[in-house]
Amino acid sequence: MLRNGEGPTVLLRADMDALPVEEKTGLDYASVTRGVDPEGIDVPVMHACGHDMHVTCLLGAAERLVAERDGWAGTLMLVLQPAEELGTGADAMLADGLFERFGRPDVVLGQHVAPIPAGLLGLHPGPAFAAFDALKVTLHGRGGHGSRPEACVDPVVMAASVVMRLQGIVSREVAGGETAVVTVGTMRAGTKVNIIPDSAELQLSIRSFDPHVRGRVLAAVERIVNGEAQTSGAERMPDIEAMESFPPLFNDLAACTRTIDGLNEALGAGRVVDPRQETGSEDVGGFATAAGVPCVYRLLGGADPAAFSGATDMESVVRLIASLPSNHSPLYAPIVEPTISTGGAALVAAARTWLATAS
Repeated sequence: MLRNGEGPTVLLRADMDALPVEEKTGLDYASVTRGVDPEGIDVPVMHACGHDMHVTCLLGAAERLVAERDGWAGTLMLVLQPAEELGTGADAMLADGLFERFGRPDVVLGQHVAPIPAGLLGLHPGPAFAAFDALKVTLHGRGGHGSRPEACVDPVVMAASVVMRLQGIVSREVAGGETAVVTVGTMRAGTKVNIIPDSAELQLSIRSFDPHVRGRVLAAVERIVNGEAQTSGAERMPDIEAMESFPPLFNDLAACTRTIDGLNEALGAGRVVDPRQETGSEDVGGFATAAGVPCVYRLLGGADPAAFSGATDMESVVRLIASLPSNHSPLYAPIVEPTISTGGAALVAAARTWLATAS
């Protein structure tokens, strides 16, 4: 908490957790850290989503705002949040009494590095980041010897059928003008080549913006999973467990306009673009919802601008972005500059837009 006289309270948020990914960037500062995941498995650890960039920019912005405290009044609430990747970090801080202990902000601001050209910022008013649902599906078969599948109910074949059938939800049950993503992130079964296991586990991530689309997709997942189990002759129906869930992130329209004006004034016109809706998900909106205040959350360009030298319009930019290593890739590496300087300056400008002017 950085208090500097009477005025609004501005929450600046940076998430700081990493991912179980082995870094393959080859950079001299590449992570070689390992850790133990919640299931007790030894895993590599990498800031594959760029959260280390978020923390760096926030600390730099704080340093500059403190140095310029004669020019503004109010309070900065600097939030370094854990567990964004699990979708539980914001809720955990709120449950720990964040606002009861430190006061409620008047606005929630933040940013997320992405493979758009460094030097640019992306801000989409309205529903900007998708809702997220994570499911764990356990398929129950009947195990036995690999040489006698006729005496078993093979959950591996069952799981493979489920994975392929799930791909039809978005392509055949979601309208062209609607948005949803269904991804099977993990598939686990078996311990030995000649043993048909008793069960197989799938973990799914589902993204959506519209609650009606979300409901249809979740119902379709349940129908397909149960249907494939029945078709396979499973003697026990699958278990479908909700692991994590959080709503879409909504950027307040009026607050976006006010913030964009401040960014344009401080950084120059043309630095803020509309990246359209992002099917990634974010729990930062939980802070704004709990406080009853607007949220303005944007993208921070982290890709080498030289990679976009041949782009002549937005469509060619989008195609180039799709060809670059993205967040969660073992090759994801935001360039240091101008990413850090732009990110820090953008946080300062956004905060100054909401803080009072010193008298």
